[in-house]
Amino acid sequence: MAVASTGETALDGLDLIADIGGTNARFALTDPGAPRPELLHLQRLPNAEFASLQHAAEHYLSQVGARPARAAIAVACPVAGDEIRLTNRAWSFSRSELQQALGLRQLEIINDFGAVAWSVPSLAREDRITLHGDPNATLAGPVSVIGPGTGFGVGLLVGDPVSGWRVVETEGGHVSFAPQGEEERDIARWVSARFGRASNERILSGMGLSHIDAALGGVAPPKGGPSLREPADIVEAALEGHDVLARRTLARFCAILGSVAGDTALVHGARTVVIAGGIVPRFVPFLRSSAFRERFLDKGRFAAHLESVAIHVISHGWPGLLGAAVALRQRESA
Repeated sequence: MAVASTGETALDGLDLIADIGGTNARFALTDPGAPRPELLHLQRLPNAEFASLQHAAEHYLSQVGARPARAAIAVACPVAGDEIRLTNRAWSFSRSELQQALGLRQLEIINDFGAVAWSVPSLAREDRITLHGDPNATLAGPVSVIGPGTGFGVGLLVGDPVSGWRVVETEGGHVSFAPQGEEERDIARWVSARFGRASNERILSGMGLSHIDAALGGVAPPKGGPSLREPADIVEAALEGHDVLARRTLARFCAILGSVAGDTALVHGARTVVIAGGIVPRFVPFLRSSAFRERFLDKGRFAAHLESVAIHVISHGWPGLLGAAVALRQRESA
């Protein structure tokens, strides 16, 4: 999979591709005539610096000097209807109004984790890290795609390389958290006290790391806002090795991720699990040595069934953009 941040490709006729998360807006251009999707003129823009998605998109297009006729935009929220509201960012927009404002002939809006799922068959071998299974084996579906980031995404990829692939977009990250053991019940109580409900996203996300850290550290939920440690600081301290609380937090995060990955694989009937998102690639060696695999398999009579499920971590830096480009091609050929 080729990725180019600069180049001499003429901008006329290129498509706009965007991946809009809760924290960052990622943009690129892609040539619909190329044999494989190639990401050109990549930019990551902080959402906090822009009033709306339209504002961010207009800024990007003015920077690169492009006026595309088509676009595919992946967004971190459900995508039914004309009105779109992001889950973890106070942005909303009308599809039709955004299409008109950007002068687009065609605008496709897809779920962000649907986009990540679309990217999976197009990933090169070097774009993923294998935790379990044969790294050179052909991708076997169904594929559960999960990912801790600003939120917790869940997608499903069904099909095969011969007959083609199809993505089922889901909001599976918002299912209820199922704690195991007293420590996880304490975490669930902490999260419920603060938010009224403990979902997987409240725990398996960037802020989820902060929530686990606060719960294990004895921070009272109502006072937890400003005093919570930053997720990046927790990961850094855990990997450095001298912060006991940070290591407990990251170890618990990995264990819970294993449980949820195993549950998702059973629900989807998956033969492959792919972990995406911006968090896990930072600590793959820690994940390998954690209770992730043990908890993934801790499903009673179905432990042997899950032994054969391959598990990979996406290391590609822009899977949502790649998947949005793939999805746009799929919809054009449909």
